[in-house]
Amino acid sequence: MDIHMLTWMMMVCSLLRPSALQNPAPEVLNCCEGDVLFLVDSSGSVPSYDHARMLSFLSDLLRPFSLDPDQVRVGLLQVGTKPRLEFGFDRYSTQGDLQRALKNIIPLRGDTNTVEALRLAKETVLRPGTAGGAREGLPRVLVWLTDGVTPGDVSGPLAELREEGVAVLAVSTGHSNYNLLREVVSPPLEDHLHFVDVDDMSIITEDLRNAIIEIIKAERLQVRDISTNSASVHWRPVLAGLRGHYEIRYGQVLSGGGGSGSGTGTSPSTGGSQYQRLIQSADLNNIRLTGLKPETTYSVQLIPESNELTFNKLSTTFTTKPEVVSPAFVSVSDSSHNSVRVSWGPLQPETVTSYYIEYSALPRGVLQTLTVDRTQNSTLLRKLLPDTTYLVTVTARHASGKEKSMSVKVCTQEVTPALADLQLTTVGSDSVQVDWKSSTDGLRGYWVTWEAQQSSVQAQRSTLYLPADSLSTRLTHLPPSARVCVSPIYRTARGDGLCCTAQFHSDALGYGFQT
Repeated sequence: MDIHMLTWMMMVCSLLRPSALQNPAPEVLNCCEGDVLFLVDSSGSVPSYDHARMLSFLSDLLRPFSLDPDQVRVGLLQVGTKPRLEFGFDRYSTQGDLQRALKNIIPLRGDTNTVEALRLAKETVLRPGTAGGAREGLPRVLVWLTDGVTPGDVSGPLAELREEGVAVLAVSTGHSNYNLLREVVSPPLEDHLHFVDVDDMSIITEDLRNAIIEIIKAERLQVRDISTNSASVHWRPVLAGLRGHYEIRYGQVLSGGGGSGSGTGTSPSTGGSQYQRLIQSADLNNIRLTGLKPETTYSVQLIPESNELTFNKLSTTFTTKPEVVSPAFVSVSDSSHNSVRVSWGPLQPETVTSYYIEYSALPRGVLQTLTVDRTQNSTLLRKLLPDTTYLVTVTARHASGKEKSMSVKVCTQEVTPALADLQLTTVGSDSVQVDWKSSTDGLRGYWVTWEAQQSSVQAQRSTLYLPADSLSTRLTHLPPSARVCVSPIYRTARGDGLCCTAQFHSDALGYGFQT
């Protein structure tokens, strides 16, 4: 084996092993979801010692993370004349395998072909949907470790990655190209760009790790289906397959000291308030909190408990919805000339026993009532008068004995059925059969009128009232050239009618009608 290669491998092993034993990093479990790609300069400008120090730095940096297809995934791409992907995101899912892989990485040497390495990263590693590539919808991070020497024209490729949502961080072991590096990293600059001597990289380990965590940290504790008095808490089932349980603590967030409620302890996350404690089995990943107060802010904390592994505590806050006592609104729809639909809400079947509806025509109509079930949020009022204003009142009868009412005015539509096909058929010399077609809905009846149209005949006008179900009549003893009209009668007025003229060859002046 080449003496230089043997020396380099011994150097890597000596650098990696002591840090793991002497400075064990705390575990960062149950915190993050994302894909992190490290772009490591291993060209000829980077001495073997510096390259080994970079790998030792990565070993310490990554050791606390949980590697899992559903959590953090790590890839490493080396920069040389021909950049090489040492391992992709889907390669290692345990810390042991990752740490062994870091020990076995050999520098590429040659030119610093960073531009080609970035092209490879963009097209294959960091692009969602490609084989072994990044996951859709999760954070993507590129951490560039460089000595800062002749990186090439990287501004464009790194700008494209940032535009695609990749967070770019950089660590330089040299002190050149500051202006370039400050332009290519993602903000904030103070967290994502570090200049450090290769022997002092350990001083930025925690800061860089925290910067990565800030980008890929997972919102694993979610509160859904929030109502006035309940909410559902959901989390990732980190205890699945393990022995243990989840402890859920929740309590009201108070602005001052002191507590309230029937809690079992005092939680530091709830501002000093007392909290309630629930236990959920390891195979479940949600729980429903009930008995909450309306329009109140709560803090909830999830504590996974297991003798096999130690997990981080998760916490979040939420605010219940304001109390709404039904009915909070009453609305009308589907209005016709004799019916209208009345709706109300919100439905509260847990507190309401029934709904009582009252309605009457204004100003002094007969009051009508009906009762509907507590699960019903609308009803159709029928047999109303057309073109009439009604006052409708919806009353919710609550189980507590209280009642709440809300009223609304509604107008039925005016009935305007069109008369059609008015036909006159002469019968003899002075009679005519009158027929027409019409909708009878909302009609009170018909007015039939007729009068002479010739100037030689004394103008006399006659009228006849017919009920709404009549669609024909026979008129007798009509004057010559009689004008016959049929008009609909509504509750408040007479509608537009149709007229026809009957021609006779009789000079008789007598006239009359026959139904």
